[in-house]
Amino acid sequence: MSTNIKIILGLSILVLSLSSCSDFLKEVSQDEIKPSNVDDLRALMNKDAYPYGISTDYYLEILSDNTVCNGLQNQDYVGYLQNGTAIFCWNKEMFDGNEAFPTDADSWLTYYNRIKGCNVVKDYLGKVAGSETDKNALLGQVLFLRAFYYLRLVMIYGQPYSGKGIDPTKSLGVPLILKMDVSDQYPARNTLKEVYDQIESDLLQSADLMEKYYTPTSVFRVGATSVYALLSRFYLYRGLDSDMDKVITYTTKVMSQGPALTNLYTFKSSFGTKGIYDTSVSNEMLWIFGSPTYTNGTYFSNVSSGGNIMPFTVSNELMNMYDQTNDLRYISYYYKQKDSKTGLTYSLTSGKIGMAQSNYGDHGIRMAEVYLNQAEALARQFQASGDDSKRVAALNDLNTLRASRYAQGTYKNVSFTDAASLLQFCYDERRRELCFEDGFRWFDIKRLGLSAKHVYIDTSGTPTEFTLNSWDLLYALPIPQTAIDKNYKLEQNPR
Repeated sequence: MSTNIKIILGLSILVLSLSSCSDFLKEVSQDEIKPSNVDDLRALMNKDAYPYGISTDYYLEILSDNTVCNGLQNQDYVGYLQNGTAIFCWNKEMFDGNEAFPTDADSWLTYYNRIKGCNVVKDYLGKVAGSETDKNALLGQVLFLRAFYYLRLVMIYGQPYSGKGIDPTKSLGVPLILKMDVSDQYPARNTLKEVYDQIESDLLQSADLMEKYYTPTSVFRVGATSVYALLSRFYLYRGLDSDMDKVITYTTKVMSQGPALTNLYTFKSSFGTKGIYDTSVSNEMLWIFGSPTYTNGTYFSNVSSGGNIMPFTVSNELMNMYDQTNDLRYISYYYKQKDSKTGLTYSLTSGKIGMAQSNYGDHGIRMAEVYLNQAEALARQFQASGDDSKRVAALNDLNTLRASRYAQGTYKNVSFTDAASLLQFCYDERRRELCFEDGFRWFDIKRLGLSAKHVYIDTSGTPTEFTLNSWDLLYALPIPQTAIDKNYKLEQNPR
C-alpha cells in the first residue's frame, strides 16, 4: 500500500476516539491524502474496512446462558477467570476500567475504527480514477460493512428496538458518523430509530449496487446474497410485525441464489480437524471473517492443562438440548475434554472451524441462519394470523436444516400445531445451531426479553448467584469509560 494510503486512517482519529482533532490538524495536512485510483481504495478497503485481523466480541458468549463458571481448579487458568469475572457476573461497571477489561471487549473502539475505513473509501470514490463499475462495486461493499458494524454496535449498546417500554424515537442508540471529514464537533448518540433507519438505507443501497456491479470471487468478500442475508437478520432484530414479510422476502432471495446447506455426515470422520466453517468440506458460508474461536485465549481454550476443568465452559443446559446420539452438532460444534477429577466429559468452546484450519475464522454469515430467520418469521406470522400455510412452511425450513445436521438416515421430522410451541422450537433451534457464534445467543436473549441466571465460583470455591432480569437495563451494555472520557457528549446507558 502506498504511503499516501497509509496516511488516510491516521488523519481520521476523530472517528476512532470520538474526540476533537483540532490539535491533530496542526501536525498533518489533509493535502497529503491523495489516493489516486480505485486500486488504492480497494487495497484500503480490504485492509481497513473489512473485519480481518480483529478480535471480535468473544465476551458476548460470557454474557449468555450458554456459558457456566467452574471456578479456578488450576492456577494456569487464573487469567481466564479474571478476564471473564465482571462480564459473567453482569457487573454494571464491567467496562469502567475498575475490573479486568480485556481489549477484545471494546467493541466500541473496534467497530468505529472499521467504520472509519468504510467512510474514507466511500468519500474518496468521487476523487479517484477508475471505472464507474469498479467504484460502485467498492461502494456496495463498504455500505454493507458500515451497516454490519452499526448493527453490531446498536445491538450491543442499545436497547432492543421492539423491547418492552422502548420508544425507538427516544431511546438512544449510538453516534452515526457517516463521513470521514475531520471536525471539532463531538458526536452525540442518535436514537435507535435513526440508527436503524441508516442501517436499512445502507443495506438497501448496497443490495442494489451489488446486484448490478459486483460478484464476489470468494467467501471472504461480500456480495448480493450476503446483503440479503444481513437484511433478513436486520428485520428480525428490529422485530416489527411488518418486518416479518421483509425477513421472508430476503431469505427467499438467499435460498434461491445461495449455496445449499452442508450435510454434516459427509465429513463426520474429520470432526475435530474440520468444521462447518472449513471451506474444504462445507459450502454453506456466504461470508467468512475473523480468526478461529479456539485460538482466543481470553475466556476460553480448546485444551486444558492436566485435565483440570477450565473456568468457563459450555453449559449443560445447552448440551442437553441436543439429541446426543444422532445430532452431529453435539459432536462437531464443540471441543470436548474429560475432567480429571470427575471423569465427566465437558465442552470447552466452539469447534466450528477445525484445528487443521487456522488461516481464517468461524465468523460471518451462513445458510443455516437464513433458514432459521425465515422459520421464525413464518412462525410469528402463524401465531398472529392462524394461517396454517405459515406453520407448514416454518416446519419445512426447520426440518430441512435439522435433516442436514443428523447422522445419515436417522432424522425424523418434527411437527407442531400450536403456535407458541412452534415459536419456542425456533428459538431452541437457533440456540443449538448458532451457539458460540458472533453473539447470537446474547442478542436473542435481549430481543426476546429473556431472563438468565449465572452462578459465579470465585477463587476460593464460593458460589454466588447473579440474575439478569427480563427487559433488564443491562441489555444495553455500558459504553466503555475510555470512550466516555474522550467525548463529553456521550451519554452513558442507564444501569
